Amino acid sequence: MDLHSHLDLYPDAMGMLAEVSRRNAFTLVVTTSPRAWIGTTRMFRNHPNIHVALGLHPEIVERKADELSLLLSLVEKAPYIGEIGIDGSSRFRGSLVLQKSIFSSVVAQCQVSGGKIMSIHSRGAADLVLDVLERYPHAGPPILHWFSGTAKQLRRAIELGCWFSVGPAMLEGLKGQNLFHLMPTTRVLPETDGPFAQVNGASLLPWDAVSIDTVVAAYWGISRAQVRMQWQANLQQLLNRETL
Repeated sequence: MDLHSHLDLYPDAMGMLAEVSRRNAFTLVVTTSPRAWIGTTRMFRNHPNIHVALGLHPEIVERKADELSLLLSLVEKAPYIGEIGIDGSSRFRGSLVLQKSIFSSVVAQCQVSGGKIMSIHSRGAADLVLDVLERYPHAGPPILHWFSGTAKQLRRAIELGCWFSVGPAMLEGLKGQNLFHLMPTTRVLPETDGPFAQVNGASLLPWDAVSIDTVVAAYWGISRAQVRMQWQANLQQLLNRETL
């Protein structure tokens, strides 16, 4: 499984579909804009274990702000929402006000629509993201992808019912490892964030998400098989649970 992939943005996305479908029982493909969601949904429609999430990536909100009304109109139809969120890093700080406005609007619409599974970007903006989630407690289960905030922010996220998707690139660094240790085992799922995330200079592929099972097994003190069983149980709980 891979709970956060940009499968549509690999150079040979169409050529990878059969292999992704064969290897992964569940792949969540996050999109960067509503129009991308429409096109990607059409491209991947014959692969039932590849699920396309409706998104508007915070890094490109200035270029895609005119698609907000389209996004909001599509929320009702989309079972998954992502990639959405806020990026507070210096490169994107100039669009922070717009980012917060768009993220709030999308999360609010998720709540109006009865709740959606959301894959959320929070780099350098964990508190801003959590503030919005706190205002809309019935927007649906939020999955914080590649969480990189502080331990205090992580504890707040856990209290708010957040889930976490974690990948090989995140666990390469000491900070990511330390945060992972604090995450509830019942709310963690694997991701890649490929093709953007890389390990040893190579883009991660959707089936690489579960390659962290060896490291996770050591952290959790269980076998690799038990780790994968836990992920399967977590995924079923996420997919079957009622909205928060």
